[in-house]
Amino acid sequence: MLPTIAWENGAVQMLDQRRLPHEEIYLTLESPGEMADAIRSMAIRGAPAIGVAAAYGMALAARGLEHQTPQRFRAGMQDALQQLAATRPTAVNLFWALERIRRLVETLDGRAPSQVAAAVIAEAIAMDHEDVETNRAIGRWGAEVVPQQARILTHCNAGALATAGYGTALGVVRAAAAAGKRVLVYADETRPLLQGARLTAWELVRDAIPVTVIADNMAGQFLRRGEIDVVIVGADRIARNGDFANKIGTYSLAVLAKENRVPFYTAAPLSTVDFDCPSGDHIPIEERDPAEITHLFGMPVAAAGAGARNPAFDVTPAVYLSGIITECGIAQAPFEASLSEQRRSKSSKAGAA
Repeated sequence: MLPTIAWENGAVQMLDQRRLPHEEIYLTLESPGEMADAIRSMAIRGAPAIGVAAAYGMALAARGLEHQTPQRFRAGMQDALQQLAATRPTAVNLFWALERIRRLVETLDGRAPSQVAAAVIAEAIAMDHEDVETNRAIGRWGAEVVPQQARILTHCNAGALATAGYGTALGVVRAAAAAGKRVLVYADETRPLLQGARLTAWELVRDAIPVTVIADNMAGQFLRRGEIDVVIVGADRIARNGDFANKIGTYSLAVLAKENRVPFYTAAPLSTVDFDCPSGDHIPIEERDPAEITHLFGMPVAAAGAGARNPAFDVTPAVYLSGIITECGIAQAPFEASLSEQRRSKSSKAGAA
């Protein structure tokens, strides 16, 4: 399993995904500012991975403040939280993780900063480990929807690199392969930053799972010709009605899959469900630097002087979904009811434990 991110000796080690697939370079991060830069620049990306990174960013802040007065500790932690929250607006796991750490710090009010810092570091490490186990559970549930011989289309990267390990959509693929199913993955290249061609293909080649890269505009042809059995993608934020945001281009795949009667699933942890968000119309969509469109790895590919738009995500309405695969099962429409039931079930089990 790929070591995407880890806490080691008071710092964070992180695989720099901007350098893949040609170089495997690990960054050493020692401050929340460095973590914020890593998230913003997409050295780390993918909603669950961003959540874990944010938790580790708060752990770095706590470590750096543990010898301060309680007042300065609280102020510094609030500054770090705001800095990390300002990095990327769409992935809800970022805010879920920051809120979990904020609540922890609040419950420990009155303790010595060194004690609070130790608790924050332990919580961030626990969140890292929890994410891996959550993804394994997503994989086990999702493998049920994969035929014995399956050609699976995916978009962007929802694998070990997008999580603390194992992956969501690719976790389903891994679990299906481990169960003895014969799978072939078609990976959309995913413009503008080519996460499918660079990252998804890299992961699957390492795991000896057959993968074929196609340009984004080829997906319709493969779906129409009956060469795809199921589409499985990740998610960066799921509204409580099942609408969800994922990498730009996902909505197009969903429409094409429905038109060609191919099952379409998203796989994500329950932490990606924003129960305060009623529908996809309320999901904020990040717009990134237009240079990512006009240039490819620093080389111009568009006519000089042309404008460009670069929304990083689009919203897929729930009507296109065959189901939402979480660690608690496969939610079916109506999603507001099924996702809420999964949340209640998970909460009751956590309480009983």
